[in-house]
Amino acid sequence: MKRILALAFAAFLCLTVSAQTQTIYKFTKVCDNPATSIKNQAKTGTCWCFSTVSFLESELIRQGKGEFDLSEMFVVRKNYEKRLFDNYLRQGKGNIGPGSICHMAINAIKENGIVPESAYHGIKYDSATHNHDELSAYMKAVAGVAVERKNMSPEYDKLMKNIFDTYLGEVPQTFEYNGKTYTPQSFASAIGLDNLDDYIEITSIAHHPFYQMVPLEIPDNWDHQLLHNVPIEDFIAIIDNALKNGYTVAWDGDLTSGEFNHNRGIAICPEPEDFAEAIKLEKIFPDRKVTQENRQYDLEHFKTVDDHLMHLVGIYTDQNGNNFYKTKNSWGTSRNEEMAGYLYMSRSYVMMRAISILVHKDGIPKDIRKKMGIK
Repeated sequence: MKRILALAFAAFLCLTVSAQTQTIYKFTKVCDNPATSIKNQAKTGTCWCFSTVSFLESELIRQGKGEFDLSEMFVVRKNYEKRLFDNYLRQGKGNIGPGSICHMAINAIKENGIVPESAYHGIKYDSATHNHDELSAYMKAVAGVAVERKNMSPEYDKLMKNIFDTYLGEVPQTFEYNGKTYTPQSFASAIGLDNLDDYIEITSIAHHPFYQMVPLEIPDNWDHQLLHNVPIEDFIAIIDNALKNGYTVAWDGDLTSGEFNHNRGIAICPEPEDFAEAIKLEKIFPDRKVTQENRQYDLEHFKTVDDHLMHLVGIYTDQNGNNFYKTKNSWGTSRNEEMAGYLYMSRSYVMMRAISILVHKDGIPKDIRKKMGIK
């Protein structure tokens, strides 16, 4: 009963938006796919993990596997461990900040399995929410010593393990879940996350050929994985097709442009001449017409940067018939309580400010999938 009431309340919120914006935007549902509860990454740069784990939790619901609360910090820890070795081999010139992109969460689960949140919450310090400021400082300091001495000694390994154990907790080798004993690998297999090759990461960048696997030159793609590259029209068609057919989409993009207002639950992309008035959200202005050219201009002039990852779960239209994407964020609910942690991003915003997406291959239209060389 509580879940039914929660879903009904969420639907009401989606239709009325918030008290702050309901006099401007009035949304009508086109599609809305199931998602798990809003989480809070708090003082960490781990949105890449929260968005991808949320995406996978929705995938499990879509596939009829049930609803799960998976541990983001298990994945974050495995990511830290891998990138520290990468940084060492790069003689300290790698990226050991907290950021990554979607495929790194997928790779961490492929290599290490996954555990439920109940088995690994990832907070062993005095805080009600995640805070990696001190963890990151100690991690970088110890990593710097190994690079300076040109030696990852056994003592280095112990020190780094102790840092992670102190702040995140020891990784369970086995754990109990619903009366059964699992390892991280056996749990991933049991819930259906043992084959993740069907998840496709896609970008749209004009300085590389389309319909090929290309490098994405952003700091958080520190393992230099290649992504599928498609024109922006196909990029948005993939998002629309996936959402309308029951799939969700993990979205990587920018929120620094001033067009993104999480507190008000809205992200828009107005024409430059309308910008100052449009972002006041006192009147609806036409959204910008996004082309490959103006999108590329903003990418190359760092007006669009790799800044934040979120989870697209549905499509709504405003009173003028414009598409908006219902987006699950990972900043908890207190910053926009009436939206319960969600926001609505306009179609132009999603196109202009996107860096990449992650989607199940079956969510891609067949004609586009063929051009991408995906069976």
